[in-house]
Amino acid sequence: MKTALITSTGSVAADIVCKSLKRMGFRVVGCNIYPKEWIVESCEVSAFYQAPPVAKSDEYLDFMKELCIKEKVQFLLPMIDYELDLLSINRTWFDEHGVTLCMSPTSTLAILRNKKKLSDYVAEHCTTIKSIPTSFLYDIEQLKWEFPIVCKPNDGRSSQGLQYIHNLAEWNDFKNRVEKSNYIVEPFIDGPRIVVEVIRDAQHCRTVAMVRRELLSTPHGCSLTVLVYEDKALENEVKQLADMLGIVGDVNFEFILDANGIYHLIECNPRFSAGCEFSCMGGYDCVENHMKCFMGEEIEEYHFKHNMVIARKYEEFITATNINVDYCKTNG
Repeated sequence: MKTALITSTGSVAADIVCKSLKRMGFRVVGCNIYPKEWIVESCEVSAFYQAPPVAKSDEYLDFMKELCIKEKVQFLLPMIDYELDLLSINRTWFDEHGVTLCMSPTSTLAILRNKKKLSDYVAEHCTTIKSIPTSFLYDIEQLKWEFPIVCKPNDGRSSQGLQYIHNLAEWNDFKNRVEKSNYIVEPFIDGPRIVVEVIRDAQHCRTVAMVRRELLSTPHGCSLTVLVYEDKALENEVKQLADMLGIVGDVNFEFILDANGIYHLIECNPRFSAGCEFSCMGGYDCVENHMKCFMGEEIEEYHFKHNMVIARKYEEFITATNINVDYCKTNG
């Protein structure tokens, strides 16, 4: 039985990833910075370990290496962007110990995890896709766009640090209180968010793409209700871009659809999206086919069925009882 390690079991996609891996016959190990009882998915894996935060990079890497050896991990699935960043530049040890990092190559991630680089790359190499003009905050002497504008970290995730600036007073205040070195600035484009989930099988030269429109989402960009639909032109454009970038496995491209029907590329998240299960319910098992990309197996073709609205619901589970009152003091 093959063993797969899921990091950050509290991520939204962890549930469908865990379920799919177990259905495929994997033994699933999980880790999270919080205690097992705090995260339902942590209670559903074969073995769970509380991990140090990825911000403590040396401690985190040592932990991951020890865990991979102890549990004989063969496939490691990073679930959040900052883990991708760290693991990507430390591949050698994992390669030498037979641990497959289930993510795109380092050269690809260097573009995908840098919003400015991705915007510039698309503008230069893939003119069929409209990228949003992007400038570093430190390069701006005079604004080129009308308010509102969008400011966010160049390597950010889940809308963390994102701010909308509506006037000159807010702009001047923003510039004086943030670290300019990693912030980017873009014009604001109004419209719904569109996600294109892509799985690319580099070995067998096959790429599939699925489109969904967010109808409801949290302030941090987690989809709650979506419309799954077909847009052949957009799908083909994104598949071509994925091929050019050398993507391997499952990633998701985010767009804004403006009032004129034009898609504007926001960014690419090079891991399972929070809405991964929407794509699975729409007729394509993203997790299984993602794993095939790293197991040398050919991914399945995708055949669109019909438009559908899919909504997410929350459930509650009891994960522990008779807990000592000091429990939260020592783990919180």
